[in-house]
Amino acid sequence: MLKKVFKNFTQNPKNDILSGLTVALALVPEAVAFAFVAGVDPLVGLYGAFIMGIITALFGGRPGMISGATGAMAVVMVHLISKGNEVGLSLENPVESLGLQWLFITLLFVGLIQIFAGVLKLGKFVRLIPHPVMMGFVNGLAIVIFLSQLGMFKETINGKTQWIQGTELWIMLGLIALTMGIMFGLPKLTKKVPAALIAIVAVAGITIFGGMEVHTVGSFIKDGGGEGLKGSLPSFQYGLFEFTNSLTGHWDLIFSTAFILAAIGLIESLMTLNLIDELTETRGSGNRECVAQGGANILNGLFGGMGGCAMIGQSIINVTSGGRGRLSGTIAAVSLLCFILFGAPLIEQIPIAALVGVMFMVVIGTFAWSSFRILHKIPLADAFVLLAVSAITVWKDLAVAVIAGVIISALVFAWKNATMIRARKTIKENGTKVYEIWGPLFFGSTSAFNSKFDITNDPQSIEIDFMESKVSDHSGVEALRNVANKYLECGKEVKLTHLSPDCKTLLLKWNPEFETIIENAVDDPRYYVVTDLLDTEV
Repeated sequence: MLKKVFKNFTQNPKNDILSGLTVALALVPEAVAFAFVAGVDPLVGLYGAFIMGIITALFGGRPGMISGATGAMAVVMVHLISKGNEVGLSLENPVESLGLQWLFITLLFVGLIQIFAGVLKLGKFVRLIPHPVMMGFVNGLAIVIFLSQLGMFKETINGKTQWIQGTELWIMLGLIALTMGIMFGLPKLTKKVPAALIAIVAVAGITIFGGMEVHTVGSFIKDGGGEGLKGSLPSFQYGLFEFTNSLTGHWDLIFSTAFILAAIGLIESLMTLNLIDELTETRGSGNRECVAQGGANILNGLFGGMGGCAMIGQSIINVTSGGRGRLSGTIAAVSLLCFILFGAPLIEQIPIAALVGVMFMVVIGTFAWSSFRILHKIPLADAFVLLAVSAITVWKDLAVAVIAGVIISALVFAWKNATMIRARKTIKENGTKVYEIWGPLFFGSTSAFNSKFDITNDPQSIEIDFMESKVSDHSGVEALRNVANKYLECGKEVKLTHLSPDCKTLLLKWNPEFETIIENAVDDPRYYVVTDLLDTEV
């Protein structure tokens, strides 16, 4: 185990270190922006990014994946923080930052829920997400990243936010184009260094040594109400549990917000893991990632970070820059902390245009352009799911979009399978009527199954053959039981053949007398093969 971990840290150190530095630079404005969205101090967002990044890099299930403060979770935190601040101001001894303390307490429950999900091995269910949902998720995400960057084209003057105009706008567009041009052209010349890092350094050098007046990381923080990037190490929140008394009557808000944050964090992280798996053609551990995300959020609550989950944009920057091992994520997190402690004056001079250009290239690389080409070639239902997930991602958030896409896909699948059930009817020489059932018998196909039988006009002896069918759920068992009982009530003989062992067990629990109508001694090699296969799967 230790040998494997050591190898993951040393297999490509140069690429991991350089890509980690690139990611750290891109993390700064993102963490600050999401802190503003949540209504907390920028340092809380930066601490959250550091703690999430270092824990998931070291212990997560997907080397090379980057975690930090995210917008999807920040949007949910807003209501909790504002409500906490309202309660804090109404106390006998007012606490203006009570909402922040509520957030830290909530993150403890978020972490426990996520760890619980990992222990129960729920992470494996991400593999069940249909491909159209994945493509819609990726496209919606690319649009969300693009739209989030448009906020960088605004500035605050005399307390009012407005779009930049004139020469300032053209200079910013020029620097963005230069950044994107370097990222596009440099890999054609050499791939020994990350193109994104060279682009950021080159554009920063032009603006700093050229004395250009441009929007920088420092001005972005100050425009949002922050005082600057420089801070200290995260500190343990010793007085955190002193605020639990203020939660009386508000625990429902804490728990509901915790479940929502945990769900959003896990869905976004596992979807990111799945995407990075495809890009790197390797496979991560979803369950291990759940536990790592949970542990990181607990530490965020204890040390004053805003929490978070996997960051798809930064993860793609890392992977495309050559960062594939745990060292890249570790370097990104440690570098971010060093920026806070020692490098604030330098990092604050980096032009926002360079970072926006990097993110625009991420958008271009993330968007599944092939979806336009295949949209008219795939089934209509899959095309609808792809477009719906993309739209809901932009309209609501990634978690809601993925859940909606999975539900739509499941309903479409159930409907298609519900129409597949068939019954071929034959008469044996002895007068027995045989119903050979084809297709799955489950909750969606029970109505069609019941309509296949003519109980009143059927002969005295009936055989229902499930050689080419499988009773898949309780609804199917119940439908079969009702049909058999109707024949028996009419005084007719009925035989059930080729039933799977689990189906026979359920039928006999309800009706022990069915022992006489279930055919066990069936001399058919296909039957035994299917039975053995089912036993193996169970």
